[in-house]
Amino acid sequence: MAESRARVVLAEDDVLLREGLASLLAGSGFDIVGRYGTLTELMAHVLRLRPDLVIVDIRMPPTHTTEGLDAAHTIRQELPDTAILVLSGHVQVEQATELLRGGRRMGYLLKDRVSDVEDFLSTLDRIIKGASVVDPALVQELLAAHRVEDPLRSLSPREREVLALMAEGLSNAGIAHRLWLAEGTIEKHVRSILTKLGIAEAAESHRRVLAVLTFLGNN
Repeated sequence: MAESRARVVLAEDDVLLREGLASLLAGSGFDIVGRYGTLTELMAHVLRLRPDLVIVDIRMPPTHTTEGLDAAHTIRQELPDTAILVLSGHVQVEQATELLRGGRRMGYLLKDRVSDVEDFLSTLDRIIKGASVVDPALVQELLAAHRVEDPLRSLSPREREVLALMAEGLSNAGIAHRLWLAEGTIEKHVRSILTKLGIAEAAESHRRVLAVLTFLGNN
């Protein structure tokens, strides 16, 4: 599915899930260059391997709290071009928001999402190509929430819908396909969203990440 075989490192203490992911990815054209059950093993090898993508469980030994999240931040600092996907068993808004502050090529996905193989592989492809991806379940939870002081209140219902899909990491073309609209129409909605949220001119990818962070932090 990828244009070339991406080199992937897996860090997951559940042996069945780790080996299942390795088998799935290898069978889909990815090159599994490392698979580890602890973060100590991961950090001992990841800088040497310099993979295209690291997939890491958010909860790893010894405390099973946020070791994976901490590792993601360290890897981003040391290997800024490496894509990172953090897998979580539960929706946690604060952790997803903190993760996305790392910029492009970052993802936060629930483990249940792996069962939808086609969607999971598509998500990996988008992250490797530069997208920041949030699990759709988190997006829906945020949409259902409400705050009186909501900086998103100026957005139209359609613009909120477009922003929610941006949070899932979809490109303008992907959003257009999902909503059955012309890509030019989506581009206009995105420009309007960025303007209404007061996000200053910068690289397009960076502005999209800032818009998603605003969405995550205010729903």
